[in-house]
Amino acid sequence: MAIKYNGDVCVVLETQHRTPGNLRAFVQASLRSLRHGRTSDVRFSSTEKVEVVPMETRKLEYSYKDQTGYHFIDSQTYEETVLQEDLVGHAKDFLVENQQVEVVFVDNLAAQVELPATVELKIVESADGIRGDSASNVTKPAKLETGLMVQVPLFIKEGEKIKVRTNDGAYMSRA
Repeated sequence: MAIKYNGDVCVVLETQHRTPGNLRAFVQASLRSLRHGRTSDVRFSSTEKVEVVPMETRKLEYSYKDQTGYHFIDSQTYEETVLQEDLVGHAKDFLVENQQVEVVFVDNLAAQVELPATVELKIVESADGIRGDSASNVTKPAKLETGLMVQVPLFIKEGEKIKVRTNDGAYMSRA
């Protein structure tokens, strides 16, 4: 959701409804300003009104990263969108070339990147499993093509593709 707050358009990152014992209820919200990029925690009383700003989601294809930022291309209009690293956030650990992602736009400004629940990534570096180490769920570190380090089971080898959850970066299965 996006709202107008203090004359600026902000994306709501997180909300909590709180009702302390002897006080009136309020909503604690974490907002990120689209103009400045800063995140702040704000309290709204239960009687305050906020103006909701419409949001638009577009499917874009991740193209490449350079010193200017992360480049995404709309496959229908071939329009290029460049996002800065702080706007991409933790999604940078899961982006590979030609991957389709959803980018949320507010007032024709990119607000955030939404990833699918799981992605398939290739292991580029991993130690060999030691024979006899399979008595329980033993894991080893593995480096993925995006640079992310993940704990994987011993039977996974370098060069294999695995499924990784994007919300916490955990190994799920072979791809």
